[in-house]
Amino acid sequence: MVEPSLIKAAQSGDREALVTLLREIENHVYRTAYYILNNEQDALDASQEALIRIYTKIETYEEKAQFKTWVQRIVTNICIDKFRKTKPTISIDEHEIVFQDKSCVEHDVMAGFAIEEIKHAIDQLPEHHRTVVILRYLQDFSYNEIAVSLDLPLNTVKSYLFRARQQLQHLLQDYQKGGVRG
Repeated sequence: MVEPSLIKAAQSGDREALVTLLREIENHVYRTAYYILNNEQDALDASQEALIRIYTKIETYEEKAQFKTWVQRIVTNICIDKFRKTKPTISIDEHEIVFQDKSCVEHDVMAGFAIEEIKHAIDQLPEHHRTVVILRYLQDFSYNEIAVSLDLPLNTVKSYLFRARQQLQHLLQDYQKGGVRG
């Protein structure tokens, strides 16, 4: 993700290195915040808060964990705090479907429905299950990285993922049978 030399330079007080480091991780930070909060404005607020915290706490980073795991823990904790402070709402955004030249329009439309159904199902999961699903399947974190990021035992992460997959399967039953939520 980020060059270790850039991290060390930022930790040693090199302001230019720190700004470069923050620019390199800002998209990752925003994407994580958006997946967790499912709201653009909240994600922007959370990612800005996370970047400020990283900026002010960079010297506390220790190489015991990967840098991306340290960053992920900061972002996730901020999002969880925001999520707890405000009752979540499901936003219905207009999504523009972009059709590719050689693709089947029907297939693209159905894929769009599938994505929306999956997002809707993930939104319905309890907070702790939603968080591990996002980290595992959308951010491609390993079980160990999730455990470190969320400060959970590895078996708890595995258990949460197992239960989340069961819940998602139940929530997506109608879609799997060919129906679309209406």
